[in-house]
Amino acid sequence: MPLDPHANKILEMLNAAGAADLSRMTPGEMREGFERLAAMVGVNGVAVDAAADRDIPGPGGPIPVRVYAPKGSGTATLPGLIYFHGGGGVFGSIASHDSLCRSLANAGTCRVVSVGYRLAPEHKFPAAVEDAVAATRGIADQSREFLIDPRRLAVGGDSIGGGLAAVTCLMARDGRGPNIALQVLLCPAMDMSKNSDSRIAFASGYFLNQATIDWTIAHYCVPGTDLADPRISPLLAEDLSRLPPAQVHTAEFDPLRSEGAAYADRLQRAGVAVRHTCHAGMIHHFYAMGAVIPYAHTAVAAAGAAIRSALA
Repeated sequence: MPLDPHANKILEMLNAAGAADLSRMTPGEMREGFERLAAMVGVNGVAVDAAADRDIPGPGGPIPVRVYAPKGSGTATLPGLIYFHGGGGVFGSIASHDSLCRSLANAGTCRVVSVGYRLAPEHKFPAAVEDAVAATRGIADQSREFLIDPRRLAVGGDSIGGGLAAVTCLMARDGRGPNIALQVLLCPAMDMSKNSDSRIAFASGYFLNQATIDWTIAHYCVPGTDLADPRISPLLAEDLSRLPPAQVHTAEFDPLRSEGAAYADRLQRAGVAVRHTCHAGMIHHFYAMGAVIPYAHTAVAAAGAAIRSALA
């Protein structure tokens, strides 16, 4: 399928603005730019019953989270989705993904807990992984306080956040829990160790590009880090059996498409129930661009319905 015309329009606008020299861009500048972009392309005014900020104890200090209650939920105990935002582990935030999490809460009829894990380069790998695991365990331990049914607890995320969700599932399986009922991965970053076919095909001009991936890795990891470490590249974990059922979403024109598809395939071969959807004509991060890409509404609504069904 050709590139979605609305996605193409946003790409033309971004490309016309000129590509920044990432080698000269600071993490702070990247963060500011991404927050401005998120405000421009995200859907404003998504109403939920509540969106409350609080902290969870973490290995490096308190971890901020925002808890979203879907419309009409009141004080009912509901399924929960712990969500890790994208941004290469360097940028992105609870704020940048606020509208997406609101939409997922409503579409999935679940309480969404968005996690503000530590970012690099101030906090290099494995700080983000440690926070993701600690937040998941903390939310599970306090599920009654969060009005979440611990038997219906999912983890999810987009881009590197999808990778963090997958790593959290691996570590929960191999460690001391908690029990996770579902993993929901949106255009996940699953293998930082090498270029895939889609990374080569869409290396530039399709929103996420190889230069940005290289820049984030350089900030996320200390020099000499083994990028094949499953905590960075969960696709390369030796054993993917006995993991929670997965819903994997990829986009046709996304550099990360191949690794997301490969993860879904490996899960299936390991005996894990998988639902993989490749969104035709779409680019990386399209799901959070509902203000400029109408199909994002359809995709998020369908993802929410699938989450609701899986956690029923």
